[in-house]
Amino acid sequence: MQEKNSYIKSAIKTIETEISGLKALLEFFGEEYVKAIDLILNCKGRVIVSGMGKSGHIAKKIAATFASTGTPSFFIHPGEASHGDLGMVTNQDVVILLSNSGETKELKDIIYYCKRFSIPIIGIIRRLESELTSASDIALVLPAIAEANLVNAPTTSTTMMLALGDALAVSLIDARGFNKEHFGVFHPGGKLGSNFIKVKDLMRSGNDLPLTSQDCKLSEALIEMTKKCLGCTGIVDQSQKLIGIITDGDIRRHIEENMLNKNVAEIMTKNPLTVEDNSLAVEALALMNQKSITSLFVVDQEKIVKGIIHIHDCLKSGVS
Repeated sequence: MQEKNSYIKSAIKTIETEISGLKALLEFFGEEYVKAIDLILNCKGRVIVSGMGKSGHIAKKIAATFASTGTPSFFIHPGEASHGDLGMVTNQDVVILLSNSGETKELKDIIYYCKRFSIPIIGIIRRLESELTSASDIALVLPAIAEANLVNAPTTSTTMMLALGDALAVSLIDARGFNKEHFGVFHPGGKLGSNFIKVKDLMRSGNDLPLTSQDCKLSEALIEMTKKCLGCTGIVDQSQKLIGIITDGDIRRHIEENMLNKNVAEIMTKNPLTVEDNSLAVEALALMNQKSITSLFVVDQEKIVKGIIHIHDCLKSGVS
């Protein structure tokens, strides 16, 4: 039991030490940080992020966060950089280099290349007195908080690097006015992307639209419903304005002799629920679930039909 308690104590001590590092960052942000943000905002190319070992893993995450939030960015491995990948770096780019010691030898070829072609370097470093600090156009030197272990394996330092990368990304998001819709563009797959899919991205239009004139007989509406396979047809006037809808359920409820000769206006449901094309698909799905229906016609402000969205279209696209 005593041994298990020591496990918990070391875990708590680790978190407490890393929290100390994060708290120290609160007093870190100043003129150099502002310069770094301005440099990235004015960058005409990409932000290239690199680091070796544990710093390299953090660098990959920072590059991925930048890229997904409106700052074109990618990670370059220092070893691969020395063997041809430096060709991916141009004088329009900004390079961010991460190093705990600031003396990482694998970064030297990148530093030399940047100096040769006047490519600005932002250094994220642990030590104030280091080669990378001297070489950086902007040096973001982390607070000198101890690692959370006796062997000095990167723990607190990488936590602070990660948090600093997130801070940079969020400052850039705010500066650019990057919003949820922009974010959705970069996340077309998975749950993140599906949250931002719009009705216009999924709706059926043109020849796929089930539409019937208000002057038609129910027999014609039934043919249109069968042809378009959506279980309904919209009833429109001469200007293509939606005035009603007929569903499979409507037809079943009106079964009687000679019903197919009736005018659609006698059976249709007037003023059906609709949605606009700029609405989020998830909102359309919620409305369909709430009202226990499977389709919504898409109309403009004048009720002119622009399309139709079916519940299956939403589910197939991951909207749920």
